Amino acid sequence: MANRWRTKSVEQSIDDTDEPETRLRKDLAWWDLVVFGVAVVIGAGIFTVTASTTGDITGPAIWISFVIAAVTCALAALCYAEFASTLPVAGSAYTFSYATFGEFLAWIIGWNLLLELAIGAAVVSKGWSSYLGTVFGFAGGTTKLGPIDFDWGALLIVWVVSTLIAFGTKVSSRFSAVITGIKVSVVILVVVVGAFYIKRANYSPFIPKPEVGRGVSGLNQSVLSLLTGAHSSSYGWYGVLAGASIVFFAFIGFDIVATMAEETKQPQRDVPKGILVSLAIVTVLYVAVSVVLSGMVSYTQLKTLPGGKPANLATAFAANGIHWASQVIAIGALAGLTTVVMVLMLGQCRVLFAMARDGLLPRQLAKTGARGTPIRITVLVAAVVAATAAVFPINKLEEMVNVGTLFAFVLVSAGVIVLRRTRPDLPRGFRAPWVPALPIASIAACVWLMINLTALTWVRFAVWIVVGTLIYLGYGYRHSKQGQRDASRTI
Repeated sequence: MANRWRTKSVEQSIDDTDEPETRLRKDLAWWDLVVFGVAVVIGAGIFTVTASTTGDITGPAIWISFVIAAVTCALAALCYAEFASTLPVAGSAYTFSYATFGEFLAWIIGWNLLLELAIGAAVVSKGWSSYLGTVFGFAGGTTKLGPIDFDWGALLIVWVVSTLIAFGTKVSSRFSAVITGIKVSVVILVVVVGAFYIKRANYSPFIPKPEVGRGVSGLNQSVLSLLTGAHSSSYGWYGVLAGASIVFFAFIGFDIVATMAEETKQPQRDVPKGILVSLAIVTVLYVAVSVVLSGMVSYTQLKTLPGGKPANLATAFAANGIHWASQVIAIGALAGLTTVVMVLMLGQCRVLFAMARDGLLPRQLAKTGARGTPIRITVLVAAVVAATAAVFPINKLEEMVNVGTLFAFVLVSAGVIVLRRTRPDLPRGFRAPWVPALPIASIAACVWLMINLTALTWVRFAVWIVVGTLIYLGYGYRHSKQGQRDASRTI
C-alpha cells in the first residue's frame, strides 16, 4: 500500500477544475475574499474572549497577546497565500497537502477540516441562537421536546445561510458584505465610545505579577504542563504567552479564504491579497478593542468569580454607566455570528467538494448544479450541522477545532518548503518571503500553541484520526481517482 503516499500534481489538480460536471463558477474578486475573511474571523469572540482573557490571564497586556497571535497567523497566512496563488483549486490545506505530502496526509487534513468546520459551525450557530434571545428579549431559541432541548434558533440560522450558499458564492458575498458592515460598525462604535472612558491608571500594572493558576491535573492540563511538570500561571509574561494561545483562536477562519481560490476570477493575484488584507483589518480591530477595554476598567474588575459568568465587553461599559452598550454589543455579536456560520459552512462545502471530486468520498456528491454550486454537498452539510446544533449539547469539543486547524497550518507551512525544492519551476503569483526561515517560524509558533492545549484534546484528536484512517482504508484508498490514473499507467 505504498501508493497511499501518491501525490497529485499541481497540473493535474488544475486540469480537474475543468470537468463540466464538477465545475465551479468564477465569480469572486479580491474584495469579495476580504469580505469573507473579515466575516468569518470577527465573531462573538471579540465581544467575550477579550474581556475574560484580560481579567483572568494577561491583565492590561492583552493587546500584546493579540499581536503575538496575529504574527503567528501572519506567518501561516503568507504560506497559504503562496500555495493558493500556485494551486488555485478548492480544498485549501487538503489540496495543498495532496500536491506535496501525498494522498493519505491529504485525507487526514481534509478529515480534520471537516471536524473543524462542522463543529465550529454548530457551536457558533448555538451561540447565535442565544444572542437572538438577548436581542429580542426572550430566553434563547430553545424548546423542550421531551428529554431533548431542541434549539430551533440554531436550526433557523443554518437553514438561512445554507440557502444563500446554494444560490452561489456571489450572493453569499453580497449578504456577508451587508452583515459584516453592521458588525464592524458596532466594533468601531465600541472603540470610539470606549476611548472617552479610558483612565491611564487602569494600565498599571501593565503586566501584573504572576499568580499560580487554577489547579488542574491529569488529562485536563496542557501537554506542556504534563511534560514539564510546570504549573499553569496567570499574569506575568507566561500569562501573556498563554493569553496568545487563547486569543489566537479568535483569528481562526482566515484560511477559509483559500478554499474559494477556484471560484476567484484572478486567483494568483486576488487570493493572496484577500488573505492578507482581511488578516490586517481584523488585527487592527482586535488590538484597538483590547487597548480600549483594558483602559476602561481595571483588569481586576474583569476577573471571573467562582461560579460566575466570564466578563465581556458589556461588563466594562456597565462599570462606566454605559448601560445601552450591552444591547448594541449583542446586536454586533448576532451579526458577527451570522456570517461566521455561513462562511464556515461554505468552507466545509468546498473541502468536501474537493475530496469528493478526487474520489476519496462518493464522486456523485461533487456534481454542480445550474448555478455552479455543489447542491448535494450543501444539503448534506446543512443537515449535519443543523442536527448537531439543534439536538446535541456541545461543550468540550471546541478545542478539537483548534488542534485540527493548527495541524493544517503546520503542514501548509512545511509544504511551501517542499514545493519550493521539488517544483521550483512552478509559476507563483505570490512568493512568501524568507523561505525556509519563515515557514519554519510558522511551524514552531503553531507547535507552541498546540502543546498549550489540554492532553484530553489530544486524546480526542487521536481517536478522530483513527476513525478517519479506517474510512480512508475502507473507501477512499480504493476509489481514489488519482489511484485509478496511476493504475492505468502501469497496465
